[in-house]
Amino acid sequence: MTTASASPAGTLGGSGRVRPLAALRQTATLAWRSLVSVKHNPLELVDYSISPIMFVFLFTYVFGGQMAGSPQEYLQYALAGIIVQNTLFMSMYTAMALNTDLTKGVFDRLRSLPIARGAPLFGRITADLAKQLWAMLLMIGLGTLLGFEVTGGAAGLLAGLLLLLTFAAAVSWTAVLIGMLAGDAEKVQVFAFTLIFPITFTSSAFVQVDTMPGWLQAWVNVNPVTYLSDAFRGLLLGTPAGRSIMWSLIWAAGITVVFMPLAMRAYRSRA
Repeated sequence: MTTASASPAGTLGGSGRVRPLAALRQTATLAWRSLVSVKHNPLELVDYSISPIMFVFLFTYVFGGQMAGSPQEYLQYALAGIIVQNTLFMSMYTAMALNTDLTKGVFDRLRSLPIARGAPLFGRITADLAKQLWAMLLMIGLGTLLGFEVTGGAAGLLAGLLLLLTFAAAVSWTAVLIGMLAGDAEKVQVFAFTLIFPITFTSSAFVQVDTMPGWLQAWVNVNPVTYLSDAFRGLLLGTPAGRSIMWSLIWAAGITVVFMPLAMRAYRSRA
């Protein structure tokens, strides 16, 4: 006489493997859990709101007069770069959050549930991208109030946001790898600052490339932040940006191809 064994909902009978649709639902549930947690930790929303506002005000009114003669004229050039820099910095929040979840045993509790093993990771990345979108819209809204004009229209704005989110998703894999390898959240923060700060400032994010020394221009012209800033700026302003968009997508694909397998391997070894 044979005994039928029950399988958890969403798994293939007895194999423990989760069906793709069930895995997507679990990822969405965990992403929503991360977003809802903002209600219990309002300081997280402050991080995604106050820092962007400070960046826009400081760059506009501290550097604007020196760089372009007036804050409004400088904002028209620099807002795209400010948003790109903020996007890259906030991508590292994923690393800090994952590292905290690991050290506090959150992933141990999730691993005991009948869910896809990658659902907590993909749920975290999805939630963080939603928070990134909030910060982007906040900065564009504030920039508009300060005099920035989206001359590229709604289509350019939507295309620009999609490009930034695509690049942020790619960079998230470097954040996952850092979060898995770092000993604690403080080390993640130090490493992220050391890496992102020089890359963003040695780019066209805030100043024209031709104002830099020739030896530095050689790096700036191939810096992925330069391509992304020029692409986003072009889409917002309706100026030609096809080459920059292409190279931004190439860089995003390259980062994903290199870092996603490494990040997943590190994740599987720890989660």
